[in-house]
Amino acid sequence: MNYRHIYHAGNFADVMKHALLLPLIRAMQRKDKPFLLLDTHAGIGRYDVRSVEAEKTGEWRDGIGRLLDAPPPALADYVRLVQRLGLYPGSPALAAALLRPQDRLIACELHPEDAATLRRTMRGAENVAVHERDGYEAIGAFLPPPEKRALVLIDPPFERTDEFAAVETALLAGWRKFKSGVFVVWYPIKHRAPVRAFFESLKLTPLRDVVAVEFLRRPDTDPGRLNGCGLLVVNPPYGFEAEAAPVLAACETALGEPGCSSLIERVIHE
Repeated sequence: MNYRHIYHAGNFADVMKHALLLPLIRAMQRKDKPFLLLDTHAGIGRYDVRSVEAEKTGEWRDGIGRLLDAPPPALADYVRLVQRLGLYPGSPALAAALLRPQDRLIACELHPEDAATLRRTMRGAENVAVHERDGYEAIGAFLPPPEKRALVLIDPPFERTDEFAAVETALLAGWRKFKSGVFVVWYPIKHRAPVRAFFESLKLTPLRDVVAVEFLRRPDTDPGRLNGCGLLVVNPPYGFEAEAAPVLAACETALGEPGCSSLIERVIHE
């Protein structure tokens, strides 16, 4: 309830996450059939990186700030969309900009003030509903969708000490209700042990067809810093791994520090 993404908006983790969200959405749109995009931890939608709050950390300068003038080709589509939308668009704003008339977005935000801001931000956006509610609970509430197709983005702030466990519980609950859905989990990488434990726990569940893509801006040796991040994708669309590779390589080139790396790993086979 106390987390404010404005301090981190547009940082390297946002760049990686949002640059990979675009091909995931477009993969869902290869078919004419509609789909639901459920964003469980949506934030306020757009962020002014020139604000006092954002400038306190200045994280955007080593993220989207490095890309605005000359983005690598693999990130150019994402950067053009950011520039077109104005300010720094979070996942609900990016998704709303890509929705077709038949598609639908449900954006959930628990913090009352942020939910109110998100409603104002998304006012006038077609096929978009904003809900002030717990994102984990929303997964069970909105699945299965009437469209019979869904992309679920689970992107919590990871301030809770048990966040990985909460993600696993919510992910499994959603998958059991809608096994054909595409579930995407963003996770931070400070050091490897919590991520490894998360993966090993998932391997003991009925989940199948799970891929992780990661970008480490620097080696994950300092648990006091956000050294990297990943996306865990359940039921990844066909070709996603091939599309992710150049995006990750571009993140290394444009945003990496000495010792940076990326990987694409099949955590659980089909």
